[in-house]
Amino acid sequence: MTSTNCVVNLHLVFTTACFATALAVAGSSAQPPNTLSEAEKQAGWRLLFDGQTTAGWRNFGKSSVTATNAWIVREGWLVKLPRVRGGDITTLDKFTDFELTWEWRIPPRANNGLKYFITDERGGIGHEYQMIDDSTIRNPKGRTAAFYDVLPPSEHAPVRLTPEINQSRIVVRGNHVEHWLNGEKVLDYECGSPEVLKAVAASKFKAVKDFGTKVRGRILLTDHSDEVAYRNIKIREISPP
Repeated sequence: MTSTNCVVNLHLVFTTACFATALAVAGSSAQPPNTLSEAEKQAGWRLLFDGQTTAGWRNFGKSSVTATNAWIVREGWLVKLPRVRGGDITTLDKFTDFELTWEWRIPPRANNGLKYFITDERGGIGHEYQMIDDSTIRNPKGRTAAFYDVLPPSEHAPVRLTPEINQSRIVVRGNHVEHWLNGEKVLDYECGSPEVLKAVAASKFKAVKDFGTKVRGRILLTDHSDEVAYRNIKIREISPP
């Protein structure tokens, strides 16, 4: 990648992310879960989970979610049941530049994650936004909102455990990526930058071709055997810088 491709209008990214945060917060307090306000619709947001079905998601190699004994919809939440192997699930659609928001909750000691830049060629390997009970973790690269095993997040408040709810956000614009947790930006990085590639070389992903660079791909919800619940999964595609 050229240095020109790595240049990002940070002010625009920050402004867009803050605007999106305001929409999400307003939506979560003033409207039913898994719905879009008129303002969100006009801003280009769409739901990745309708609160009733697993439409729009699939197991690898399938056209839909077939592990219905493991991935269920319960009271408006998309739930991965504990100790029931259901496999990772991905969106049907692929994304390049986007803002993604979701609400989630996990019980004590649980571990899960959401990945992006998922391709069929690499299977379930992608950049992972870690979601975990941080009291179980010593390595900062494994804490919630880390770029898992590559870059740690900044210090943040403890993750809320079930029945409390967390709010997360990922912004990808050009090569610039941001991870947000409960209204706070806790990590940003540049895909393909020397810093990222050096960190990848020291990670478990060092042998994965082009890992750490930006690719067009799907969103993935992991199956780590623990329980996790999602709702208000919303995305909007945005213009590159």
